[in-house]
Amino acid sequence: MQFYTVGQVTSYLRELIESDLHLNDVWIEGEVTNLKKAGSGHTYFSLKDAASQLRCALFSSRDRGYRLDQGDQVLCQGHLEFYPPRGEVTFMVAFVQPAGAGPLQAEFERRKALLAEEGLFEENRKRPLPAFPSRIGVVTSPHAAAWQDIQRVISRRWPLTEIVLSPTPVQGYQAVAGITEAMERLREEPGIDVIIVARGGGSMEDLWSFNEEEVARAIFRSPVPVVTGIGHEDDFTISDFVADVRGSTPSAAAELTVPDRIEIAARTRRYTALSEAALNRLATGLRRDLRMHADRLERSLPSTSDARSRILRCVRSAGVSIDHLWSARRDAARSMALRVASLSPQATLDRGYAIVQSDGHALRSPAEVSTGQALAIRLAEGDLDAVAGKGAPVSRGRAANRRRQSELQAALPLDGAP
Repeated sequence: MQFYTVGQVTSYLRELIESDLHLNDVWIEGEVTNLKKAGSGHTYFSLKDAASQLRCALFSSRDRGYRLDQGDQVLCQGHLEFYPPRGEVTFMVAFVQPAGAGPLQAEFERRKALLAEEGLFEENRKRPLPAFPSRIGVVTSPHAAAWQDIQRVISRRWPLTEIVLSPTPVQGYQAVAGITEAMERLREEPGIDVIIVARGGGSMEDLWSFNEEEVARAIFRSPVPVVTGIGHEDDFTISDFVADVRGSTPSAAAELTVPDRIEIAARTRRYTALSEAALNRLATGLRRDLRMHADRLERSLPSTSDARSRILRCVRSAGVSIDHLWSARRDAARSMALRVASLSPQATLDRGYAIVQSDGHALRSPAEVSTGQALAIRLAEGDLDAVAGKGAPVSRGRAANRRRQSELQAALPLDGAP
């Protein structure tokens, strides 16, 4: 017969328990009993049910403010350890929440608390969105309704923006790796101004990929602002808390990333009217001041008629110069307004031009499409479907076009004032 020492048995039990992957990350529900708070800040208690008890320890470094009370029914997450000197198993608790929320919700709250503690949700690190993005990266499935919604919204609001799809599964065992890789691909894509991460609605299980730490950290590492549009209005994921801006749906996320061309045109008209009114007030005030000073001079120089005449001529000449200056400023303001209006997408279409798109991308060269590929043509008063034939590249002065768009952006107010 083979004999073992107590130390051999307890060492074996310790190795057995601590090497079991199921016991290294486990959720246990029970009633709090034998609750004690040590002077060190650590909390010791037991979890019990109708048949058993389990010793538990919650160290102060893991305590996130949840107050345990005797008799509470709680759900705890942690790992099991075996302590050979006393031959006891202890549940080392890392997270506590009231029982009844369900394991998925409990895991969501645990991850949310962990990442919040690391600073991933801090408001002071979140970046503003660009006013006029030239290229928008989209992380979603090419087969999802979310992708179609995003293309439709951006094309309607600001068709000059180019959309770059970084495709990925958004559900299932490949989704987490796919989403993180899609984010990394956009880091290498030149000229991306903002990224949309999106998928349509679903259950908590369907959206779970966006609660994974790998996805949250990929969003956190993005060098440009990230807008999420995941699920519906009431769906919140860890990714939403990390993102710079949250949209309630994929369509809402797309609306947040681009301006509305109709609103921009209306704002331009308002600012033109305000500029003209300000110039009118300035000219009126200057003329009033000149008349007042002229009257004073006339009263103070009764016997020096020649000097008074010269001064009055200078005053009248200054008044004429002010009128000319006001007219020039007014004409310049009107010219700028007409220039800005002529650069808008709709004005370009009204002059007989068209925007040709393929899969939501505005085309700039025949080399971007192949013969027989489906095209969408946007005209001033509607859209047409077409099929690409043979073509040849023609120089269109891209540098000039970019200058025109830069002039438009420089001319428009970006502070959101009415």
